[in-house]
Amino acid sequence: MLNRRARGSLAVTLSVAALLALAACESGKTEDKSAPVPVSSSGQSVIAPGKPGEPAKRVSPEEAARLMPDERPNSADFRYVQMMIEHHRQAITMTALVPQRAASPKVKKVAERIGAAQGPEIGAMEGWLKSNGGPRPQSGHDHHTMPGMATEAQLAELRAAKGRAFDTLFLKLMTAHHEGAVTMAAEVLSQGNNVLVEEMANDVIAQQTAEIDRMRSL
Repeated sequence: MLNRRARGSLAVTLSVAALLALAACESGKTEDKSAPVPVSSSGQSVIAPGKPGEPAKRVSPEEAARLMPDERPNSADFRYVQMMIEHHRQAITMTALVPQRAASPKVKKVAERIGAAQGPEIGAMEGWLKSNGGPRPQSGHDHHTMPGMATEAQLAELRAAKGRAFDTLFLKLMTAHHEGAVTMAAEVLSQGNNVLVEEMANDVIAQQTAEIDRMRSL
């Protein structure tokens, strides 16, 4: 079975090949008139890449459509996106406390960067949900079971802290929060099926791993 990167490459190749075949059909030209070409009722054919070490072959558009990878989102994709929206919202709630409570300019800069990144990511995930039929009911997962989420008691403690005490607690909670997001992203990469969710998860891993390193250095 092809992995998602290979399936994505196949999809692009087949799409491009289909366009080339259509253009050739419209112009009345073919690469090799003597070659046997499986065609559809419309007379068109598509070049499909072979497996490693095997030559490409011509197939009908109908067969090409069957070869296209199935990237319909599964339950893991929906669960990840819905949970990550809530996860990001808590991060924004925490960063909103920083300007009035933090003492360190470096902590303020980290919080500003986190807030600027996660707001648009929430918008992208909400857009993905809308494009795929909206949220789905989830069982077995809620606010308290998501990895890295701060408890209400921890948030209350953060709201009450100021100065260096706030900086220390903020970095501790946000580092754990980011680690939880990385864990969730890694899970959907192994369990999900949708290429757009895969791209969002890879972005989360790259960005939040970098932020974890920055926070640990402060």
